[in-house]
Amino acid sequence: MLHRLGLFTVRHRKAVLLGTLAFVVLAGALGGSVASRLSSGGFDNPSTESSRAARAVESEFGEQDADLILLVTARDGTVDGDAVAEAGTALTEALAEEDGVGAAFSYWTLGSPPTLRSDDAHRALVLAVLEGDDDDVGDDIERISARFTRTTPVIRSEVGGMAEVFRQVNETIERDTLRAEVVAIPITLVLLVIVFGSLVAAGLPIAVGLVSVVGTFLALYAVSSLTEVSVYALNITTALGLGLAIDYSLFIVSRYREELARGLPPHDAVVRTVETAGRTVAFSALTVAVSLAALLVFPLAFLRSFGYAGIAVAVLAALASIVSLPALLAVLGTRVDALTLWRRHPKPVGQGVWHRVATVVMRRPWTITIAVVALLVLLGLPFLHLRLGLPDDRVLPDHLSSRQVHETIREEFTSNEAFALQVVAKGIGDPTARARDITEYATTLSRVDGVARVDALTGSVTDGAPLPTPDLLAERFAGDDATWLSVVPAVEPLSADGERLAQAVRDSPAPFPTLVGGQSAVLVDAKSTLLARAPLALGLIALTTFVLLFMMFGSIVVPLKALVLNILSLTATFGAMVWVFQDGHLSDLLGFTPTGSIVASMPPLMFCIAFGLSMDYEVFLLSRIKEEYDQTGDNTRSVAIGLERTGRIVTAAALLISIVMIAFGTGSVAFLKLFGLGLTLAVLVDAFVIRGTLVPAFMRLAGRANWWAPAPLRRFHDRFGISEHAGPARDHVAVDASTTRREDGRGPDGRGADERSALGMAPELRGNGAGVGAGDDHAGDTAS
Repeated sequence: MLHRLGLFTVRHRKAVLLGTLAFVVLAGALGGSVASRLSSGGFDNPSTESSRAARAVESEFGEQDADLILLVTARDGTVDGDAVAEAGTALTEALAEEDGVGAAFSYWTLGSPPTLRSDDAHRALVLAVLEGDDDDVGDDIERISARFTRTTPVIRSEVGGMAEVFRQVNETIERDTLRAEVVAIPITLVLLVIVFGSLVAAGLPIAVGLVSVVGTFLALYAVSSLTEVSVYALNITTALGLGLAIDYSLFIVSRYREELARGLPPHDAVVRTVETAGRTVAFSALTVAVSLAALLVFPLAFLRSFGYAGIAVAVLAALASIVSLPALLAVLGTRVDALTLWRRHPKPVGQGVWHRVATVVMRRPWTITIAVVALLVLLGLPFLHLRLGLPDDRVLPDHLSSRQVHETIREEFTSNEAFALQVVAKGIGDPTARARDITEYATTLSRVDGVARVDALTGSVTDGAPLPTPDLLAERFAGDDATWLSVVPAVEPLSADGERLAQAVRDSPAPFPTLVGGQSAVLVDAKSTLLARAPLALGLIALTTFVLLFMMFGSIVVPLKALVLNILSLTATFGAMVWVFQDGHLSDLLGFTPTGSIVASMPPLMFCIAFGLSMDYEVFLLSRIKEEYDQTGDNTRSVAIGLERTGRIVTAAALLISIVMIAFGTGSVAFLKLFGLGLTLAVLVDAFVIRGTLVPAFMRLAGRANWWAPAPLRRFHDRFGISEHAGPARDHVAVDASTTRREDGRGPDGRGADERSALGMAPELRGNGAGVGAGDDHAGDTAS
C-alpha cells in the first residue's frame, strides 16, 4: 500500500502540493479564528456531586460563587471608623451596580462579621458574584479589575478572587509563551540548519509543522461546534505540531538522503522512503494518537480538549510527512541539499558513536540493565507519595497583584470567605417552615473542625453561637422549595485539610437530602474522577499500543518490552517532578511556590503525551532494527546497526522537541513550568537513557526471542500484519530513472556507474529504468 502511495505522490506531486497549499489556506481562513470559539473553563466533571450542587444553587438562587474579592485597607485608623465604613459601603454599592455583577456584599453591609476583618482591623473584604459562564466572567473581570484597583484619601482597594487569579494566569501564559517562542523558534531553526546542513532541507520540517498546526486549528474549530473545547489546547497544538513535524521530517529526509547515497534516482528514492520510513512514521503517529486518545475517557473538557488536539496534530503531521513531504522531495530531487552550509561525512557502517554505545552495552547487558533500572526506580520513588491538588493563586509569581491579595488574606484573616462550601437542599417545601431544622443543621456544621462560620436562611453561626445577621444575608438563602447554606472554611481550601473539611461536611447528619459543592468539594471530586478513570486510560493505551506494535513487528516480546521500558522511563520522570514541584526542592532556582501538591490534571496529561513521544522513538529504533534483522538474521548486529542508523536522527529530534517543550518550562505559571520541564525530562531520559542502554541490553538478552510469537499469532500476523519493508531486490521500486540522469551520464548523486560499483552498491539499488508509466509528464523536473 505504501509503495503505491509513494508512486502516487511522485506521479501527482504537483497536484499533491497544490492540494496541500489549498488545504493550508482554507484551514488558516477558517481555523484562524478558533481561539474565539474556545472555552477558558472545562476543569470539572459535570456528573460529580460538587458540579450538581453548583448547578442546583445557580438554578434556584442564581450564581452564588464569590468570584471577586476586594481587599480594602484603611489608610488611617481601622475599618470600623466612620469615614472608612462610609467609603467601604459606597465601594460595595458601586461594585454591585457594575455590569456582570450579580451581587456584592462586604464587612460593612453584612453586620461586621469578624471573619471579614483582618486580625489587626486595618483591612476588610468586599465579595462579589459575577454572572455568566467562564468566558463572560473573563471578559467582565478585566474591566472591573481596572476600575476597582484604586486609592482614595480614605481607603485603598486591591482586586483578588479566582476570576482575577485566572485572568492573570491567562495573561501570564500568553506573555510567557510569546516570549518563549521568540527565543525558542530561532534556536530551533538554527539547530535544524545544523542537523540538516542545508537551508532548503532545514525548511522542510517547518512546512510540515505549518500543515499540522493550521490543520489542527481547523479540526478544533469543527469540534468546538459540537462540544466544549479548552483554549489551552492551542498551546499543545503548536508545541506538539512542530515537535512531531521535526521528528517525522528528520526520519523521512534522512532516509531519502540515504537512498540517494545508495545510487537510487530521486523519484525511486522517494518511493523507497515512503514504503520504509513512511511506514514507521505512520505507525509512530498512530501510537501518539492512541496515547492522546486515552484522554477522551476523562469527563473533564480540559483534558478531552488535549485529546482532540493531540489526535488531529499527530494524524496531520503523519499525512503531511508521508504525502506532502515526499511530493516536495520529488520536485526538489537532489536540490534538497541546495544552499548547503556544511556537509557531513558519515563514518562507515559499524564505526559510529551509537554503534560503539550499543556494542559496549551488549557486552555487559546484565550489569547495565540492573544499574540503569535501579537508578530509574530510585528516581521514581517520590511518586509513591504523590498528592493531587487544584491550582490557586500560588501558581502565579509572587509579584502579581492577585497573588499578593490572597497571601495577605492567608496571613491576616482567620477564614477564606471566597472559598465557602455550598450545601444545597431541594424539594424541602417552604424553607421558612423548616427554620428549626435549618438552624440545628447550621449549628451542627459550625462545630465541624475547620469551619469558621455558617451562613443560612435563619442566620449566621460560628462554633455553635449565633451572630447578628442582616435581612440581606437571609434573603440569599430563600427559595421556593429549596435552601442552601454557606460553610466558610478556616483552613486552606485547596489542601488536605480542605479535603477533610469537605468530606466531614458531607458526612454530617442532615435533616434533608443535600448536595455539597465549593472548591474543597471540587478537589475531592476531581481526584476521585481522575483516579477512577486512570486505570481505563492506562489499559486502553497499553492494549492498543501492544496491538499496534504486534501488527508491525509480529512479536509479543517487543511490545511487552516497549511498554515496560516506557513505564520505567515515565516513573523516573514523575518521581523527579514530585520531588521538585510537590516537595519544593529547587523551587528557589526554578522560581515557583511549592504547595505540597501537583495540579490533578497534569499527571494524566503529561503521561499521555510523554508516553506517545517515548513510543515514537521506540518505533523509529525498532523499525530499523527489524529491517536489518530481516536482511541478516543476526540479532546483535541488527541492534547495533539499528541504533547507529537512528541514533543521530533520534538524538537530533529529541533535542529539537526539547527546545520546543522547554518553552513552557521557562514561563512564570507553576503548572505550565511543571508541564514543560516534565516533558523535556521525559523526552531526554527516553532518547538517551532508555534508547542508549536498556533497549540494546534487553534486545541482547532476549536474542532471537525478540521476534517470537505463539504459532497462532504468528499465522495471524503473516496474514494480516503490516510488513512493508522494502527488500533490496524489489525491481519495481524504480520510478523514472531515465528522467533523473544528468546530461554527463552520471546518476543523481553525481557518481558514474563505475564509482557506484566501487562503493559496493548492488545493481538492484541503482534503479532499473522502469518509469511510472507512458505519458508521465514529469520528465526533467528533478534534473539539475
